Amino acid sequence: QVQLVESGGGSVQAGGSLRLSCGAAGRAFTRYTVAWFRQGPDKEREFVAAITWSGSSSYYHDSVKGRFTISRDNAKLAMFLQMNNLRPEDTAVYYCAADNHRGVYEDDYNYWGQGTQVTVSS
Repeated sequence: QVQLVESGGGSVQAGGSLRLSCGAAGRAFTRYTVAWFRQGPDKEREFVAAITWSGSSSYYHDSVKGRFTISRDNAKLAMFLQMNNLRPEDTAVYYCAADNHRGVYEDDYNYWGQGTQVTVSS
């Protein structure tokens, strides 16, 4: 099993940057694909980005390509989401998730953090 805790959320102006972190408890983390999802006001939770267990492959939702970068550090049981050129539509609660296979849907992941709020003002 894996326990996940997000941090790094906050409030920024449009065009600004934030770096989200997700810390894990449980060595299984190092074998799992990990992902970020987000849920904006009155919206369903949506996929943002994912990275495979080795870090050799990552993929992104079209809306964040070129602005967000996902990375991980298995030695520290952590993963990150660097968010640049933020837009008001990026405002959401951001969740990290993990599981032992790839996917872009909520049901693909069994382990979730509690979320961290990101607010982008215009």
